[in-house]
Amino acid sequence: MRINNKSALVSHGNVSGRKIVTELLDAGLDSIDPYYRVKKLIKVEDGKIILNTVGFEMKGDPHSGPLELDLRDYDRVFVIGAAKGVQRAALGFEEALGDVLTAGHVIAKHGEEIICKKIGVTLAGHPVPDECCVEGCKRIEELTNGLTGRDLVFTVFGSGCGSLLTYPEKGISIDDIAEFTRMMQIEKGVATGELNQIRTHIDRFKGGRLLRKLLPATVVNTVTADPSKTDTPIVRVSYFDMLRVNTFFPTVAAASTFRDCIEIIKKHDAWDRTPDSIKQHLLRGDDSTENMSIEEYESLGCRFFGLIFKDSTVYPAVRRRAEELGVRCIMLSEYTQAEARETGFVDAGIALSSERSGEPFSAPIVLMSSGENVVTVGREKGIGGRNQEYCIAAATRIAGSKSIVIGAVDTDGTDGPGGFGYPGAPECLAGAVIDGYTADEARRAGIDLFEALKTHGTSEPLWKLNCGVDAKSNVSALDLRIIYISNI
Repeated sequence: MRINNKSALVSHGNVSGRKIVTELLDAGLDSIDPYYRVKKLIKVEDGKIILNTVGFEMKGDPHSGPLELDLRDYDRVFVIGAAKGVQRAALGFEEALGDVLTAGHVIAKHGEEIICKKIGVTLAGHPVPDECCVEGCKRIEELTNGLTGRDLVFTVFGSGCGSLLTYPEKGISIDDIAEFTRMMQIEKGVATGELNQIRTHIDRFKGGRLLRKLLPATVVNTVTADPSKTDTPIVRVSYFDMLRVNTFFPTVAAASTFRDCIEIIKKHDAWDRTPDSIKQHLLRGDDSTENMSIEEYESLGCRFFGLIFKDSTVYPAVRRRAEELGVRCIMLSEYTQAEARETGFVDAGIALSSERSGEPFSAPIVLMSSGENVVTVGREKGIGGRNQEYCIAAATRIAGSKSIVIGAVDTDGTDGPGGFGYPGAPECLAGAVIDGYTADEARRAGIDLFEALKTHGTSEPLWKLNCGVDAKSNVSALDLRIIYISNI
């Protein structure tokens, strides 16, 4: 199980409801461990690396089918990547490939325990990149310099790589990118999908540029995020749909143009505050320096595999556990992207309406949702995260309810930038579990939940109230939110 502090979470308030919500969150978190998915995908047998591709391909993949790589054709095998929780996938590669693996390097988030044995690990900054991101990229670059047609490279990227895999183009400093990221994502709350369009154009690795550096090696791309949901509202995205909208995975074709980047910055009234080095690079951009196109990517014949599809991992796991607990589970929303507190207010309103009138849902019921909300921090310095903010907002609305419990986590186990530093607490909470008793518990403890929302300092009050979730590091399939309404 992934949640470390279950006993504290279910020790107060609506105990029976908290147990159900905590079990459902844990089931969702446990379902996306990429270690097991890599071990299912890859094995070495009879002098070949064999990939069992069923369940790992996107709909409409023109390269679909089993993949066998004869080891007589390769002198070296590498694994490189970056993502929150990427080490679980890297460890799977280490064990699946065994002595066949030559070396590798991955970039993970500060605060993670290093668990890889043969693949090197750099811990770096997220959501704001730091110098460690650059150092990690240099390690990858050194490792893969001089690749030939007799080399095989497995890549593994996922949520968080937009920050972790930061290798600024010449003339742009890491401080400039950090300043720009902090302004756009934290202060202004710009959606990751928009920020990523700009990131791909100011980086030496993103936008397919790393893939070009890996040639002429054979490259097999794997991703720990759900490729059918990334940065697009298209339902059940197919292979070519993904390539047409991708701004996320760095070793495939990437959408958007330099002009798009400039328009995004100006749309958010950020052009005047954007570092001059970034502005000048975007203004100089032309067709010769653009991201990799679909046509170029397809000409390379790379294979692409998704390790985590929420339709076959998170959602079924939550539904199965709910069924075991005797509760009906339905999807409330799969693509929520709004201010976290506003989503919390709205979802709490739906829960209250269902509790009081049986509309739109009759109890007992579990409402599951996903997506990636934002928190526009402005100049505030509070420590928290979008799931924590969502839960505190919801707690203020369902105060007094005896039947509603709400929980939300970032599935990678780290909700927000971290840096909590509270005695006995993890550096970064994964999210929270609240109920109708939380607001009163806060009042009696002298905790002002509205002040926490104002300053975005949500981690400390949630931890003090035994509502903050401490979870093991994992990969991210965005957020998992659970609302349980009993028939009490």
